[in-house]
Amino acid sequence: MEVRNCKGCGRLFNYNGGTPLCAGCIAKLEDKFQAVKEFLRDNPNASLKTVSEENDVSVKQIKQWVREERLSFTEESQITLECENCGAKILTGRFCEKCKTVLHNDLSGAIRKPSGTLTAKPKDNHGKDRMRYLDN
Repeated sequence: MEVRNCKGCGRLFNYNGGTPLCAGCIAKLEDKFQAVKEFLRDNPNASLKTVSEENDVSVKQIKQWVREERLSFTEESQITLECENCGAKILTGRFCEKCKTVLHNDLSGAIRKPSGTLTAKPKDNHGKDRMRYLDN
């Protein structure tokens, strides 16, 4: 276990991986997430700047939640992101559906096992495991 300073408040905490925030800051961030989620539900056509200002959350944090697919925008929303691969407009996540499909197919092809069965030849250990005696 590692002890670190929280990026939010500066307090020491036991870091277990993931977000470098203490439990208190994670709870506050989750409360802000719920507030942003409710605000977007009530105001689906609000701009990203308006959402940020009304909920006291950075635009960067809102975009991170969208990239993580915790938030998504409606079709009518003026807020969109760009696919990290091709630049197409998307409403949530990191990639458009076309790029997701291509990536999925590429990765699936990379992990497929060869069709022929390969068998390892047993090693010739003849004489290597036997006890040896030195003659005087």
